Amino acid sequence: MTLSRTRIARAVALFCAMNALFAASAQASGDVPAAPAPDSAQADAAPQAVIVTGTRGSNRTQFDTMAPVDVFNRDDISAVKSSDLNDVLAQLVPSYVVQRLPMADGQVFVRPATLRGLSPDQTLVLVNGKRFHRSALLGARGAQAADLAQIPVSAIKRIEVLRDGASAQYGSDAIAGVINIILDDSVGTEMSVRHSQYSEGDGKANELNVRSGFAIGETGKLSLYATINQSDPTSRTRQRPDAIAFQAAHPNLDVPNPVQRWGQPKLSGEHIGYNGSVSLSDDVELYSFGMFSHSDGTSDFNWRNPDTSTGAFKVTPLFPGWDLRSLYPVGFSPQYSNKQNDAQVVAGLRGHINERLGWDVSASYGMNHIDYKLANSINASMGPSSPTSFYLGQLSQEEKILNANFNYELPVASLAQPVNIAFGTEARNETYGVKAGDLASYTVGPGAAVGLDANANGAPGFSDRQAGSWGQTSYAGYLDVEVPVTRDLSLGGAARYEHFSEFGSTVNGKLSARYTVTPDIAVRGSYSTGFRAPTPGQSNTNSTNQGLDTKTLLLFTSGRLANNDPLAILLGAKPLKPEKSKNLSLGFTWKTPAGFSGSVDVYNIKVSDRFSTSASFAVPAGVANPLRYTSISYFTNDFDTTTRGIDIVGNHTSKLGDGRLNLTLAYNYNTTKVDGGNSSIATNDAQRTVFEEHLPRQKATLGATYDVGQWSSLARWRYYGAWTDNTGNATGDVFQRFSAIQFLDLALSYKINAMHTVRVGIDNALNKYPDEATFQASRGLIYSRNAPYDTDGRSLFAEYRVKF
Repeated sequence: MTLSRTRIARAVALFCAMNALFAASAQASGDVPAAPAPDSAQADAAPQAVIVTGTRGSNRTQFDTMAPVDVFNRDDISAVKSSDLNDVLAQLVPSYVVQRLPMADGQVFVRPATLRGLSPDQTLVLVNGKRFHRSALLGARGAQAADLAQIPVSAIKRIEVLRDGASAQYGSDAIAGVINIILDDSVGTEMSVRHSQYSEGDGKANELNVRSGFAIGETGKLSLYATINQSDPTSRTRQRPDAIAFQAAHPNLDVPNPVQRWGQPKLSGEHIGYNGSVSLSDDVELYSFGMFSHSDGTSDFNWRNPDTSTGAFKVTPLFPGWDLRSLYPVGFSPQYSNKQNDAQVVAGLRGHINERLGWDVSASYGMNHIDYKLANSINASMGPSSPTSFYLGQLSQEEKILNANFNYELPVASLAQPVNIAFGTEARNETYGVKAGDLASYTVGPGAAVGLDANANGAPGFSDRQAGSWGQTSYAGYLDVEVPVTRDLSLGGAARYEHFSEFGSTVNGKLSARYTVTPDIAVRGSYSTGFRAPTPGQSNTNSTNQGLDTKTLLLFTSGRLANNDPLAILLGAKPLKPEKSKNLSLGFTWKTPAGFSGSVDVYNIKVSDRFSTSASFAVPAGVANPLRYTSISYFTNDFDTTTRGIDIVGNHTSKLGDGRLNLTLAYNYNTTKVDGGNSSIATNDAQRTVFEEHLPRQKATLGATYDVGQWSSLARWRYYGAWTDNTGNATGDVFQRFSAIQFLDLALSYKINAMHTVRVGIDNALNKYPDEATFQASRGLIYSRNAPYDTDGRSLFAEYRVKF
């Protein structure tokens, strides 16, 4: 696989045009120096000591915070092979887990990720301290989270991960924690090209990154970036047993082997963006950043067997002379594709009224549009008039935010340091939209009356009944105070009031404390309440899904109704309300002159009114069923959970020989238990088991980097504990327990000179594969598609980087 010349030329030309435009503007005013000073560039690249996440004070370091905050600099981030930010965080953050989910509809492109085992949309994502918009996709159990893959790794300066509840400080979603992405604004230009592939020979990926930052006058700077990437699909598949039988029964046909792929999809993407600021006066600064991306992806769906898929291949007098075998003599595997356009733009002013009172006002706009298509398929109910390719429709999410933040350092004579008082307000509007697909993608044709499957086979399109646009507006105000009671004791308190147009108001609070035992040891703790508001997409949309029974291998069609749908109300649906949480954490942190540092934090998170999908219902007799659902459900708040765990993080830096050795340890133990409720998760033993055990309870990484001269080496050990998966079919749920697994990653880089660096590496160097998933062998799957790690084996990569 190669990057197309057209796409490379387009991306590079656009980046160069942007760069030239801004550079020319700055040069015209005599603002751009001939070259950045080496010491300035190095200073910009150095990690920042002050933390900006989880505190509104201006002088908190990682050791000083009252809640655990992980900080990862550019070196940490670039040490991970993947260009997907989800994969980077999964290797760096002990309690962060992301899944691949092949052949899982939209989730194969927008991958769900969890922090501390909680729902993907119970973690708040910020970029430069500003809320990042959600994806338009509603994933498993309706979760609608931000898609971190839309943020290019090459544009990031550092990442701060607050592992604590923070709804009282930031609002909805911050139950598990907050991920704050700080974009690079350093002066200088950097380009890199990377190639990787799996040792099986597939999954070839190429990536080109360009970033250029320059000064604007004496007080401003602007950074521009562009990224282009492509990756081939992977396949870890065996031929399906029914395909083998079909080939034996039809020796004159050439049946593909395999008839469908289980693996990563084919992907391509382009990202451009900027990050900059400039002083308008001694007390006022203008800042702005923007990110724009486009991506395409294609994935296989299940194979349709001509001998057994009677809903598609049935011959009927209704369509004389028409036999789908003439079009698909060896069956077909629909090709599901996703096209995304994503953007986030923020602009604001910040400054100081006096030396103690600072302010920041900003406006932001974010959007995510996803268009779906299906090829190599059929709407069998339409017979010979059916197309084989369908436009399925579009999902869209748009968010507009205005906020004003103030920070005042109040001097108190009896205190060694000022009291930090932060307060502010926010107005947010979000709109969710569904655009209908082609008429043929959701039509119930005349053939449905004689048993032929309706809708696009594999993924029914969004119908005109499902199309629409829905909005929600919220207003919030907060107060956040940090008091240095003594030199050793600090206390914090925060409160936030927020009103939502769709369900009313909520008030949340947080108390925190930190006590310095010695200059190198401190204990800390916090208690907070939190919430996650239902989104317009969750409250108002209908969806149609198709699946394949793993026992009968027959297609079924299920519908998920909006809670305000009359039929859903008849079956018991009620308006959605916020999920609520109570978060308690306690820990200690340390550092030593010998280069050791670390922290241990235990936590207890109770979440009530959790969001999920109701039990499935048969469509009542006599009720219209135009989309031919075999079952229906709706979203509901109907169960409670308790999550408990411990995070252990350690770091040691020392000289070793002529070089420097850095060791890092990150360990998480996490368990979630269902406390009760009325949902199937709470009342059905099988569903409860899956919910409580579908992620490893233990996850750990141990890394070592050694830098000597022009060489730098990396070794990283990753551990995932045991977990449980299942599949449902006509005879009930089938469970399988998967053993713990370990991976070893290796990398070596050589700095040719100050400008040029080459790097090679191996992820999963020992080529480890997990236990085989016996419960879905009927579909050709070898490894569980729900695995919380990559199941494609050893991956090799090479990278060339140049800085100037």
